[in-house]
Amino acid sequence: MEQIQIIDAKKHVGETVKIGAWIANKRSSGKIAFLQLRDGTAMFQGIVVKNEVGEEIFQTAKNLTQETSVWVTGEIREDSRSKFGYEIGVQGIEVIGESHDYPITPKEHGTEFLMDHRHLWLRSSRQHAIMQIRNEIIRATYEFFNKHNFIKIDPPILTGSAPEGTTDLFETNYFDQKAYLSQSGQLYMEAAAMAFGKVFSFGPTFRAEKSKTRRHLIEFWMMEPEMAFMHQDESLEIQEQYVAFLVQNVLDNCELALETLGRDRAILEKYTKLPYPRISYDEAIDLLKENGFDDIEWGDDFGSPHETFIANSYDRPVFILNYPKAIKPFYMKPHPTREDVVICADMIAPEGYGEIIGGSERDVDYDHLLGEIERHGLNPEEYSWYLDLRKYGSVPHSGFGLGLERTVTWLAGIEHVREASPFPRLLNRIYP
Repeated sequence: MEQIQIIDAKKHVGETVKIGAWIANKRSSGKIAFLQLRDGTAMFQGIVVKNEVGEEIFQTAKNLTQETSVWVTGEIREDSRSKFGYEIGVQGIEVIGESHDYPITPKEHGTEFLMDHRHLWLRSSRQHAIMQIRNEIIRATYEFFNKHNFIKIDPPILTGSAPEGTTDLFETNYFDQKAYLSQSGQLYMEAAAMAFGKVFSFGPTFRAEKSKTRRHLIEFWMMEPEMAFMHQDESLEIQEQYVAFLVQNVLDNCELALETLGRDRAILEKYTKLPYPRISYDEAIDLLKENGFDDIEWGDDFGSPHETFIANSYDRPVFILNYPKAIKPFYMKPHPTREDVVICADMIAPEGYGEIIGGSERDVDYDHLLGEIERHGLNPEEYSWYLDLRKYGSVPHSGFGLGLERTVTWLAGIEHVREASPFPRLLNRIYP
């Protein structure tokens, strides 16, 4: 008898198989018990008929408790009534590990309770669906960048300097000097791009922002591509192709997860249509002022209500180009005809999910970049290696960063970014 996973049930219709699973739920009516079985790959129903299995196995089935682990044997059958499309006619049950008083029951629970039990909450069908979408975005990311001849480079997590200033960094002792948990791998990816042409990284980043919004995590994962011999306009094309590719792969490969979450596929399909709209920061300010946003002035950064309104003015993600120099990091290339803005862009996701990509063309002028480092109050000695990139064969180059959890939140259609991370780190939460 072959041992299979639930996700492969369609390959074994009519066969008697063995499956290791947990009991997600159960109900019985007289002489039939219905078991909701999950094994981590998918969930389907096990049918236990008393007349077919006998009194002992039937009583075992009736007495199973939520999250008890079992070996189940039986015949795989098609089931047109279920979303999954298959079920197992149970012939035998062997209890592996009993579960008593499982804390997360089918009733409603408060968010704090569920977060305290995140190690168990991950087992629920909704959380399972979200993690499947997260996994697909990661898988598709590697496929996209490999197809486009990028090389994956891993920047360090412990750094001696900060790409965007030290105010939002976690500081630690690195033997006899200070070090910081990385808030971005970008500067190192620029060095890698000078060696390999087109590179990308994917890893954890840390921001010590004391933020409690539904868009912010303390620890999150970033995709950070960097491209030599590339100006900003070409980078924007890569960005929109990448995001559209992610959306299409979630549509193609996460059908059951999207259905579990109640995500409207027709909405997501609109996001595969390219190109995405582009507006300047100046135009975005005008749009907001024309529509009653009296709290925003030129030079301000956008808050959540502003980004939401701008995004809702379009039916797809929108690029906002060329932000004021004063609110952006030191490494962005100055605009060729204006001193007050830099060559950069944020991609704002529709439906109120905010910025999912930030990117720019990088400054390549040694003297100008040195001046910006000093103007930002940073120590040039700590950035001497970064300045070296402008001394030895400098070329135009651009890059961007995509926040994984925000993208998961958006494509899954969920409300809060905390569900997009398996074990989220929030302002007041580091357990479990």
